[in-house]
Amino acid sequence: MLKAERHKYIMTKLIEEQKVVTTDLALALDLSEDTIRRDLNELDSKKLLEKVYGGAVQVSEKSVDIFNIDIAAEDEKKKIVTKALSLLHDGQVIIMSGGSTNLVFAKLIPSDLKATIYTYSLPIAMQLSQHPNIDLIFIGGKMQKNAMVTIGMDVIQVVSKIKADICFIGASSINIKQGLTEIGYEISIVKKAMIEASDRVVSMFSSDKLNTKMPHVVCDLNLLDTIVTELDPNDLKLEEYRKSGVFIL
Repeated sequence: MLKAERHKYIMTKLIEEQKVVTTDLALALDLSEDTIRRDLNELDSKKLLEKVYGGAVQVSEKSVDIFNIDIAAEDEKKKIVTKALSLLHDGQVIIMSGGSTNLVFAKLIPSDLKATIYTYSLPIAMQLSQHPNIDLIFIGGKMQKNAMVTIGMDVIQVVSKIKADICFIGASSINIKQGLTEIGYEISIVKKAMIEASDRVVSMFSSDKLNTKMPHVVCDLNLLDTIVTELDPNDLKLEEYRKSGVFIL
């Protein structure tokens, strides 16, 4: 598909739905997320849309509050992450990966929760920096600018020394055979280290990620303790995942 055709498709979707999500566009057009991000950046530079974390929205006045990060499909993600709030309790050591769903989760963590949270996601760290009772540790390293996360051996070395009670890990794609998969190799390696450092692993994602795959494997399904989607846990779309033994919230 030519770039002009992609741009026309993106703008048509934006008019229809008032927002577009990077991962959805990548799947629909059978392209990499990096290609879609470049398209969105170009359209943003032309002021045809407003690039936000995880996608784009129709042009509006940008917020001047650096802590108020716009998130594509935020209301839908709130339905997912609200289910997972019951997994939190005082005294936990938590690791959080990047991703817009985890960012929404960070926004909704109760203000009275007392816990320690490690993250390599700059937007999540910014959000949690406002939390009154969270001990926040931002894991520094080389910044992957498009996703605003740190990557590389510095991150992996820190994560490998953490003993976490629970890990909240984002998912680009998930299927029965390959488990969690990622579009980027470096992110997949960091996520593997997070899983190895955690007693319990929870992945929150929208149901359109089900039965899709990316090039780089993060982990098999048997390494996930819990998955959380907007669907009812008994939905037929989740039947094979229930049979695999993973708990569905």
